[in-house]
Amino acid sequence: MGHDHGHGRAAVALGSAARHRRRLAVVLVLTAAFLVVEVVAAFAANSLALLSDAGHMLTDVLGLGMALTAIELARRHGVRRRGEGHTTIHTYGLYRLEIIASFCNALLLFAVAGYVLVEAIRRISSEPEVTGTAMLVVAVAGLAVNVVAYLVLREGASESLNVEGAALEVLADMVGSAGVIVAAVLLQAFDWTWADAVFGIAIGVWILPRAWRLGGRSLRILLQAAPATIDLDEVAAELGSLDGVVDVHDLHVWTLTSGMDAASVHLVIDPSTDPHAVLDQARELLRNGHEIGHATLQVEPSDHTGCDEIGW
Repeated sequence: MGHDHGHGRAAVALGSAARHRRRLAVVLVLTAAFLVVEVVAAFAANSLALLSDAGHMLTDVLGLGMALTAIELARRHGVRRRGEGHTTIHTYGLYRLEIIASFCNALLLFAVAGYVLVEAIRRISSEPEVTGTAMLVVAVAGLAVNVVAYLVLREGASESLNVEGAALEVLADMVGSAGVIVAAVLLQAFDWTWADAVFGIAIGVWILPRAWRLGGRSLRILLQAAPATIDLDEVAAELGSLDGVVDVHDLHVWTLTSGMDAASVHLVIDPSTDPHAVLDQARELLRNGHEIGHATLQVEPSDHTGCDEIGW
């Protein structure tokens, strides 16, 4: 049984987000530093738009902190391979923490948007005194910080849901800062105090659908649903068409974290079929045809019974 099926001892991939942890750290430092400035200025100027932007920036800091913590834990507690002298109860490592962090980011976005909407509606009728000059100066500085942060994270956002969540929050902050700038200009030019509350509402409404999308994608992974790009019927049909395969059952496909899809499946073969050839063909089909890098394949002769029976 000396057939090689490619079970190498290469380290398990750290996940797409791990490659961008330094960029996340840079953005975290920039955002945290400016948060302090914006909170002080928001209260000094009595600006809801500025305060809402600061509140959203607070979620950036918390979200980036969670994202970095999740990445670092996943990196340090990756899957231990047999023969390394270590054991772990986390048989898939802690990569899923990155998805939990992105889901928490979505919840934070909902909370901030809800607060801004309620407070803005309350303020529309009261028309409090707002200092437009302070709003404008801080908002322009905030926009510059957010642009830099977004450019730093943009590349990683296309590879990792965790980094995408952080980039989305920065993008929302960018829009928020732009809204504060417009509100400050209107306040300065026309003394429209209601502009502060209206733009606060606009920022909150803009955040909500993006938070919904991020939360939905994260929840889909946490519930171990098949990736949206995977057609399970198609995968089962392709596996069933392999030479010697007479049946396919117990097919499961799920996402561990961004860029790391996994699958398990039972392949029933004719007793005269070489199982090595079936294993190699199935592994290549899943890896090259569907980008599933980790697959657990159980090959069963058709004259064997019981493997399709489960108690739940």
